[in-house]
Amino acid sequence: MKTTIEIANQTIEVNLSNPLDISIPLRASQQNPLAWYQEEPEMKPVRMGDWIGKVSEGGSVNFNNVFFNPHAHGTHTESFGHISKEFYSVNEALKTFFFLAEVISVKSEKVGDDEIISEESISKALKGKTPEGVVIRTLPNPISKKSKHWSNTNWPYLDEKAALYLREIGVKHLLIDLPSVDREHDGGKLLAHRGFWNYPDNPRHNCTITEMIYIPDSIADGSYLLNLQMASFENDASPSKPVLYAVRGMKQSI
Repeated sequence: MKTTIEIANQTIEVNLSNPLDISIPLRASQQNPLAWYQEEPEMKPVRMGDWIGKVSEGGSVNFNNVFFNPHAHGTHTESFGHISKEFYSVNEALKTFFFLAEVISVKSEKVGDDEIISEESISKALKGKTPEGVVIRTLPNPISKKSKHWSNTNWPYLDEKAALYLREIGVKHLLIDLPSVDREHDGGKLLAHRGFWNYPDNPRHNCTITEMIYIPDSIADGSYLLNLQMASFENDASPSKPVLYAVRGMKQSI
């Protein structure tokens, strides 16, 4: 189903019947991605006396309790409330759900014992574009990212200058295929989070960071319509489902 949409002063044509889901499903399994030293999520049927919420064991319905951490267990979207003393919900940050976004692939650079994603690599990949959303695929890109146990791996992270650059060019929604835009062990500095959100000086209330996505190699770098879907959690972060749609015929709206 092809349709024409006006968004961000652009007229675009998209095929809404061909969604490209870049989220990672939540599973109660060791095959689920894990970060921040957490065990796998739990999904267990409710038991009340002789009643069990599992049809295969005699219950009338399947009725599970679910225990998980948005930051540790899969694709999630967060607001600056993730790093603020004051409570600020991601449900307040995200009020519109469609954005023009650019998918870029970048290689990290070795700096000491770390792998850094630099301002230069992002600027080069964007080629002068200034979209509302930037979706970062780090290279190499094995499918094992979808089930990787990230704790104590010192994953690649966004240099503070790169986060400031994204803020300066007007990017509102940053998505990346890592557990965090910041270094795993950084002493609580969180420089990339703070730089992107401009916290605490003048927090960008309507901006989000989405982490632990997976962008398969079949999705080429380029411009997309991003539908950033999210559960309505009153929390600093929520599990989310970013979906891309390939863009055709982009024109400046009058």
